[in-house]
Parts: sequence; structure tokens; C-alpha cells
Amino acid sequence: MLRRFLAVSISLAFCISLAAGANTTSSRAQLSAAEIVDKNVAARGGLQAWRAVQTLSLQGKMGAGGNQRGTLAMPAPNPKELTLPHRPAEEAQLPFLMELRRGRKTRFELQFAGKTAIQVYDGTNGWKLRPFLNRMEVESYTAEELKIASTQSDLDGPLVDYAAKGSRIELDGVEKVEGRDTYKLKVIEKTGHTFHVWVDAETFLEAKVEGQPRRLDGTDHPVEVYYRDYRAVDGLRIPFVLETRVLLVARTALGRDTPVPVEKIIIDKVVVNPKFDEKLFSKLELPTASKSK
Repeated sequence: MLRRFLAVSISLAFCISLAAGANTTSSRAQLSAAEIVDKNVAARGGLQAWRAVQTLSLQGKMGAGGNQRGTLAMPAPNPKELTLPHRPAEEAQLPFLMELRRGRKTRFELQFAGKTAIQVYDGTNGWKLRPFLNRMEVESYTAEELKIASTQSDLDGPLVDYAAKGSRIELDGVEKVEGRDTYKLKVIEKTGHTFHVWVDAETFLEAKVEGQPRRLDGTDHPVEVYYRDYRAVDGLRIPFVLETRVLLVARTALGRDTPVPVEKIIIDKVVVNPKFDEKLFSKLELPTASKSK
């Protein structure tokens, strides 16, 4: 989840590329997938530090709006349901609060037009409240939403303690991400769910991850989430900026493919191991005033 850019002059980089060339790629590829993961976990704060994290709170703003936007992206159980019904021409920054507990338990709150949308996933079941759609009843997740929620990584990400989680990691080679060498890792979870993570070859922090495909115009589009602005929080390294990119495909079911602007999430505050009431991750209940209406 973590990454920091290092400044290097163009002339020096050019000289190194002439002198080392293919040897750099070959040298980087000599590391095994397990060794790359070990270095990644160490760069993120260490295995024991992450094992000690039981809860996590993230507060910030997410971009929303824009006439070409397909859906809102956020690492919440059900980002599709957060699509705004009437999108303004200019992007708005909407405050959000995400609270996480081990076991893939998630509570996500989004402020929009003076109303609070809420999504809760208790590790097995999920519920949602969407007042900005004038739907004031608590709804259960659909089968598709539950499937998506069940494949979300736990609060420490997919690489920490991957073997204990029943996952396997394979090295799929070395690729450039925004001009930097990265290790492309294939994650195979015990459920069979498969996706890729790109780890920076210098910092050993995640450069990007493969997100849940986005369905637009009747066609699934690949999604990539970039991690930026890494900061230290209680000994851990955590990204404070996430950028989601929906990739174009050659041809959609409707014969066209409209570009989707980059979707940015800016985290303002992270709290490690806050104390949560377990009810936060239980089925939503409407306030008494709402029930009486």
C-alpha cells in the first residue's frame, strides 16, 4: 500500500541505462516472490507491527462528480452503490470515514448534500443506507455485492501473512510503472480469486494493485489503483493518496468506450487500533425519528 518517488536526474538515469541495460532487469528478477514479499512487509513497518493492528480508521475526502465519471471508486465493500444520481460538471470532494476491523469487517460513511450514506460489512453479510437516492430504508447487499465484499483484502492488505491467509504468490516478471521498475506479483487466494500487485523495485512498497473490474457500456473494464504519498503512522507506512484508473478496452458491447477520469481519494487522518463498538459492524438501524416517519 505504500510508495515514495525518489528524484533522479535524466542524464544519470540515461547513463545507467546504457551501462547496465538488461542486467538491471535480470538482477531484479533474481529475487523470488517470497523474498519480494518479505522486503515489502519490512518496508511497510514489519510483520509483527502489522500483526498487532486489529482496527484501523481512515478519514479524508474522495472525488465525486464529473459528467464522464462511470462510478465512484473506494476500497469499500460496494463502491458501485456510491454512484451519485445527479453528477455536477465539476468534481466535488466528499468527506468520508472508513473503519476497519480484522475479519474484513468494514463500515464506510460518505457525506453528500447534507446526508450520510453508509455501508457495513460484518465479514459475512452487508447492509447499505442510501439517503441521497431518497431510499431511507436499510437494504441488504445483493449477491454480487457480497461476492465483491468477500474478495476485499483484510486491513493489512493481501501480502502481509499471505501464507497464513491461504494465499499463494507468484512472480510474473518485472514491469515499468510510471517509469520505475516494479515486480509484478500474482496473488492467488484460497477462494481462487486472482489479481496482481506491483511492488516498487527500489522502495519495495506497492506501486499499484489490480482492482475490481468496472462494468461500463455492457463490458468489464480493467481497473488499476495507484498508491502515493506514503507516510509513517505509528511505525507503519501507509499511502495517503489513492488514484483509481478505469482502463479503456478495444470495443464495448455498445461499440464505444468513453474515457473515465482518474478518481482520487485523499486521506487526511489515520488512526491505528482505535477502540470500536462491535455494533458499528452490525446490521444498520435507522434513527428513531426516521422510523416514525
